[in-house]
Amino acid sequence: MSKDPVCGMNVDENNSQYRSEHNGKQYSFCSEQCKTKFDQHPEQYSRSAA
Repeated sequence: MSKDPVCGMNVDENNSQYRSEHNGKQYSFCSEQCKTKFDQHPEQYSRSAA
């Protein structure tokens, strides 16, 4: 399990259909909306997930 960097919800990264990569790191999301927000501002959300 990992945390969605946008909303903080626990996500099973092996089964999530919503994924993005930023600076060589994979991120999984609970929904298309969270993925879209991340894709628009990846620096903002990848810092908070670190």
